[in-house]
Amino acid sequence: MAVTKVAGLEEGLALSNDTEFGLTAGLFSNDDDEIDRWFAGIEAGVTYVNRAAGATTGAWPDIQSFGGWKGSGTSGAGGGGPWYLRQFLSEQSRTLIR
Repeated sequence: MAVTKVAGLEEGLALSNDTEFGLTAGLFSNDDDEIDRWFAGIEAGVTYVNRAAGATTGAWPDIQSFGGWKGSGTSGAGGGGPWYLRQFLSEQSRTLIR
C-alpha cells in the first residue's frame, strides 16, 4: 500500500491511475459527489469506499467479482461474482414450431 499527501481528489486519482496495474483501490469520504467522481475515475477492477475492514483488499467470494484492469488482469472481467459464469457461456435464442 502506498500513502502520500495530495492536494485533492483529482491529484489523488491521477497518481493512483499512473501505474501499469489496477487490481484494487479504496477511498474514505463522506462527500457523495466526491465518491461518484472517484468511482467514475479510478482505474481498478475492485473498488471500495468507506470499508473499514480493508480499504483496498478483501473481496467477498461469490458476491463481488475479483479481477483487475491493466497489468492486473487480462480482460477487465472479474472472477467469482454473480455474473462470472456468463463469461463462459454463449447465448442462443431458439424457436421450434412443429
